[in-house]
Amino acid sequence: MRIRILVDGKSFGVKQGDNLLHACLSNGLDLPYFCWHPLLGSVGSCRQCAVKSYDSEDDQEGRMVMACMESATQGCRISIDDPEAVRFRAQVIEWLMVNHPHDCAVCDEGGECHLQDMTVMTGHDHRRYRFTKSTHRNQDLGPFINHEMNRCITCYRCVRFYRDYAGGEDLNAFGAHDRMYFGRQSDGTLESPFSGNLVEVCPTGVFTDKTFKAHYTRKWDLQTSPSVCVHCSLGCNTLLGERYGEVRRVLNRYNADVNGYLLCDRGRFGYDFVNSEQRIREPHGRQAGAAAGEDLDQEAVLERCASLLKTDNSLVGIGSPRASLEANFALRELVGADHFYSGISAQEYELEGAVLKALREGPVRTPSLREVESADAVLLLGEDPTDSAPMLALALRQSVRQQPLREAMKAGIPQWHDSAVRGMIQDRKGPLFVATPVATALDDIATEALRAAPDDVARLGLAVAHVIDPQAPAVGGLAAAAQALAKRIAAALLSAERPLVVSGTACGSTVVIQAAAAVATALSVARAQTEVDPPLLFLTLSECNSLGLALLNPKPLAQLLKSGGKGVGGTAVVLENDLFRRAPAEQVDALLEGRSLVVLDHVPHATTERAHLVLPAATFAESSGTLVNNEGRAQQFHAALAPAAAIRPSWSWLRGAHAAARPLEAPPVSLEDLRNACAAATPELAEVWTPAATAEQTQTLRYAEEKVPRASFRASGRTAMHAHLNVHEPSPPADADSALAFTMEGFSSPDGQLIPSYWAPGWNSVQALNKFQSEIGGEQRGGDPGVRLIEPRAAGPSCYPDAAPAAYAARDGEWLVLALPRIFGGEELSNGSPALQERTPEARLVLHAEDGRALGLEDGDEVEVSAPGCSLRLPVTLLDDAVPGVAMLPLGIPGKGYLALPLRASIRRAPA
Repeated sequence: MRIRILVDGKSFGVKQGDNLLHACLSNGLDLPYFCWHPLLGSVGSCRQCAVKSYDSEDDQEGRMVMACMESATQGCRISIDDPEAVRFRAQVIEWLMVNHPHDCAVCDEGGECHLQDMTVMTGHDHRRYRFTKSTHRNQDLGPFINHEMNRCITCYRCVRFYRDYAGGEDLNAFGAHDRMYFGRQSDGTLESPFSGNLVEVCPTGVFTDKTFKAHYTRKWDLQTSPSVCVHCSLGCNTLLGERYGEVRRVLNRYNADVNGYLLCDRGRFGYDFVNSEQRIREPHGRQAGAAAGEDLDQEAVLERCASLLKTDNSLVGIGSPRASLEANFALRELVGADHFYSGISAQEYELEGAVLKALREGPVRTPSLREVESADAVLLLGEDPTDSAPMLALALRQSVRQQPLREAMKAGIPQWHDSAVRGMIQDRKGPLFVATPVATALDDIATEALRAAPDDVARLGLAVAHVIDPQAPAVGGLAAAAQALAKRIAAALLSAERPLVVSGTACGSTVVIQAAAAVATALSVARAQTEVDPPLLFLTLSECNSLGLALLNPKPLAQLLKSGGKGVGGTAVVLENDLFRRAPAEQVDALLEGRSLVVLDHVPHATTERAHLVLPAATFAESSGTLVNNEGRAQQFHAALAPAAAIRPSWSWLRGAHAAARPLEAPPVSLEDLRNACAAATPELAEVWTPAATAEQTQTLRYAEEKVPRASFRASGRTAMHAHLNVHEPSPPADADSALAFTMEGFSSPDGQLIPSYWAPGWNSVQALNKFQSEIGGEQRGGDPGVRLIEPRAAGPSCYPDAAPAAYAARDGEWLVLALPRIFGGEELSNGSPALQERTPEARLVLHAEDGRALGLEDGDEVEVSAPGCSLRLPVTLLDDAVPGVAMLPLGIPGKGYLALPLRASIRRAPA
């Protein structure tokens, strides 16, 4: 409901129930603040947002109130410009600045500091304090965060985010009164996988980006662009900052429906693979049978392509779940749909097929992360999202607050009043049921947690579905305790206003995914005749464009591997993929034997070493394209820097190769042409690049023939940075693939998809975002990025599996080995980031403690894992909170290549 309030005599429309600070900022008014944050709510500790409040038109005196602590009511009257309020705010910031150092010129936050902005806004420009300042010792907080405690103004945002919002425990506030210290009990790496958000949450320079500090550049000298994270399937929005041909940092790009104000540490700090010295930067070729190759120029590359990519039935293309939609489609056009293969393992292909079937044929909608936060009862099957999809885990931490929040609201406490809400609900949490093979990072907030093998997790899920809807398959032989748990879960889901079921591909079981879909379907059936909100089903995938690749309907790689290669001849084109991570080495060797191999990639690996022609592909930071996240949301990313001369986007290489090999076929010339062809050939993708989705971009391109500038209007040194080559300023690189320009000149677009950075007069920090939102916490003006492609259908009999799987039975001397995702060290691209390498733990096999004792093992002992096609030696971790007969093997073990998980294996103590 909208109401009207009066601010300094002017009428503004606001949402009833918002606090006055939120209402003022939503209407574009400038009012300084520190302790308040849209995510964290109000505690009223900094006293910086003071305004004068008047009881009526006749009230000439008024009273001082904190805007963040007062609800907006119909007709209420306040003044921001009242002289007493102005003086009060100036005095507050003067006291906050008493111990603050005069180090803006050398502070990493300088020029984008919220404290600087608010100091200027209050008019404080002279320091009267001339006495000794309080000083503190800084801590080493690990490879991500730099600590400078002397800059603290005691706003408490850091601990409120880290502890209350993200669930971290190793950062705290120590001391009292004016001797506060915010840090760890002792030096050490911050343990939360969301610690990097302190960089943006902190309004000063206490917590800054240590990876950015290593190659620091002032904000206004960074060339920035809107992008999408490539390190998991959630599709979080990011802002890439570039200088001197390097990506210097990643910041959050606001998207109300996806990641909101935050990023996980893998998404924020995993970018350095773009700058790696090991990258492929030149075309390289070798003749068949030759051990060594040579670098090639562009003309030689096209000649080689023309000779290798001839039109015949032996030309095959292998796509990639980490390459863009456009690149995968360009490969499909080159080789033909009948010769286009998925580039993922047989197991992954089956898992993604189960997810796609649930999304396409099921009756339940896949929610955004924002909708996950609003769920009030959750069933999590088989997945530990903290490692496989970290921002999902953060959203689930907010979901368990929803039911207790309703109690606070019934008591008349507004949701934004964080201190009062937390004081009332204390540690009470809503229902979250977790069923996984090993302990998860969410167990601390779980109502109940069950450890079980994947088949038993699926049986529990199907039992829940059967309790809710008897048409779902019954589960025979279920233990009484499991049946009772299924009834408790069903009761919690049925009584919830917004129930949610979460699963994914991480545990490697299609029956778990089917069980999750069955629970959601049963809830949909049970709620079909009611007016309550429908249930939600959230399924994660393994890589950033797994769903996008699946929508192009590639054939399974296993089918191609089965056909072999000896005597077949022809050419295989591999797009941004290492086949030796996707299939057994002997199968890949057989496929490549007798075939010419062309590989497009930016990271070297075993497949590029076998290639006859290697084409240096641009990374996501050097190209434009589209990724489809796990919910079916297609989102575009844009280059932050122009690639080096020898590097081209994969789709551009493929287009050029297509034209060189078969010029009469007239392949698409531009990225726009390629997208139009893709939309025409794939009906599900028709909405991605529709005129409605690109209208603002088209308008921008035509606005006075200007584009959106990637560089700020304060950017400096464009001539100096090239002076060692040429004293004349070079022309900026052209970018025909997007509505953005590699320059400071242009037209600043209001389109949420194209905003390269957040800045407004008087607002230089990341909190300038306030000026770009339709309302604080709402979508951006012009809309948030992304187009949803898949919506639910009506329920039907096909939504349930035919029967429940048999219960898992452990075998003597044999273990079921499952994949164990890792946020650090478990994803291919981010493994190239030195900062993440420091956080990557030692790879250890996880066993149940009883199994370990039966083998005579102690924690840390080395074991040998043996199975057909698998032989590993690594240390062991013994846990009581695991499943007997089940072992967990970390993903991303260096040098191990493909592991066909899940698999049955023998385990024994390794010989000395």
